[in-house]
Amino acid sequence: MTYVDASNLPHHVGIIMDGNGRWAELRGEPREAGHKAGSAAVRRVVRLARRLGLTALTLYAFSEQNWARPTGEVDALMGLLREFLVTERSEILDNEIRLVAIGDLERLPPFVREALDPLRDASGDNRKMTLALALSYGGQEEIARAARDLAIEAREGRLDPQAIDTRAIAARLPSLGVGEPDLIIRTGGEHRISNFLLFGAAYAELAFTDVLWPDFTEEDLFEALASYQKRERRFGRVLSHVTSPPASPLGDAMRV
Repeated sequence: MTYVDASNLPHHVGIIMDGNGRWAELRGEPREAGHKAGSAAVRRVVRLARRLGLTALTLYAFSEQNWARPTGEVDALMGLLREFLVTERSEILDNEIRLVAIGDLERLPPFVREALDPLRDASGDNRKMTLALALSYGGQEEIARAARDLAIEAREGRLDPQAIDTRAIAARLPSLGVGEPDLIIRTGGEHRISNFLLFGAAYAELAFTDVLWPDFTEEDLFEALASYQKRERRFGRVLSHVTSPPASPLGDAMRV
C-alpha cells in the first residue's frame, strides 16, 4: 500500500484516460467493451478523489480528434457518457460535487446534452469538489478560440492589444475555470499529453503509467500522488531563494 500526505495533495489533477481499446483487444473483445470497463474506472477514481479531498479533477473523456474514430465506437462512447451522467447523478449531487464540462459541447448529440446540461445546472452550487469532463475538447482549439475572442474585442475597441498577456488568455480558457492542473496523469504507456490542457499544463507535474485505464486502481492513483509529493515545484525559480510558496504564473485568479 502506498501512503500519501493528506496535507500535501495537488489541488487539481487531470487524467488522460488511455488504453481502453488495447485492454479490449488483449482480451479478444471489441473496443466498445474496453470503453465500458473504462467507465467503471472513472467511477472508482471520482469516488476516491472525493474521499481524498481533491479540489478539482479533470478527465479527458473525449477529444476533438476522437470524432474521427469509427461511427460505431463514437456512438458507444456517447452512450456510455450518457449512462454515466444518468447513473451517477444522485452520487454527484449527494456528495456535493460540481460537474462542469469543457470543449466544443455543441458537437455532442442531443441525448447526451439532455443529461449533461441539467446536471451541470443542478450541481452548480456544490463546493466539495469540481469534476470537469473534457468532451469534444482540444487544447489547441481552446487556445485558438480564446485568441479569436481577444481579436474581436480588440477590433471592436473593447480591449487594448497591449493588455493581452498570459492572464488575459487564461481568463478566456474554460479549462482553467477550476485552476491550473498541478498534476497530469496519463495511463496506457504513452508519454505525451495529446492536446490536453496545453496552456494550463505549462508547470504541471506529469506522471505516466503503463497501466491501461480499465485496470487503473486506487493504488495506482496513490502512487501518482506519492510521486507528486516527492517533487519540488519551483515554477522556474531557484528553490533556495523562495521564501514563500511560488505564485501561480497566471496569477492568483487561476488557483482553485
